[in-house]
Amino acid sequence: MDVYLPDCKYSDPGLARTLSGAADYPEVATAALAEMYRQKGNVLHLDDDGLAVRGLIVRHLVLPGAVTNSLHVLRFLARELSPRLTVSLMAQYRPTAAVADLPPFNRRLLPGEYDRVVAELDRLGFSNGWLQDADSAECYTPDFSSVTPFADDATG
Repeated sequence: MDVYLPDCKYSDPGLARTLSGAADYPEVATAALAEMYRQKGNVLHLDDDGLAVRGLIVRHLVLPGAVTNSLHVLRFLARELSPRLTVSLMAQYRPTAAVADLPPFNRRLLPGEYDRVVAELDRLGFSNGWLQDADSAECYTPDFSSVTPFADDATG
């Protein structure tokens, strides 16, 4: 494996159970991330065109009503791995029919929720990676019922 691109969704076993049916997610994910970090370290190596060729990028989607979960994910990454790690912090959550009756997951992420997580990312010293705009759910949700699901995507 040249580049690992894992998601780190949950620090909270209850949240992992509710949304993914996997209460052991935090334990399993942190062990897997620690191993990926052991193998790749905290430097993302890019080629001359700026494409990742070796390293680790951890993605985290901030969920509505679950700011504490996100804060704990970031604290784990900073303290147990490194704040020099490359992180992609995402705000693109969009509720689906599966959570229509499950507040707060039946709504979009509030800008203030995302702002709190971004502030913690900064406080912890993360400086490598990407932040989505708080309103990114508008442009990063493909329509898989369409023949061209990404036609309305911001990337065209």
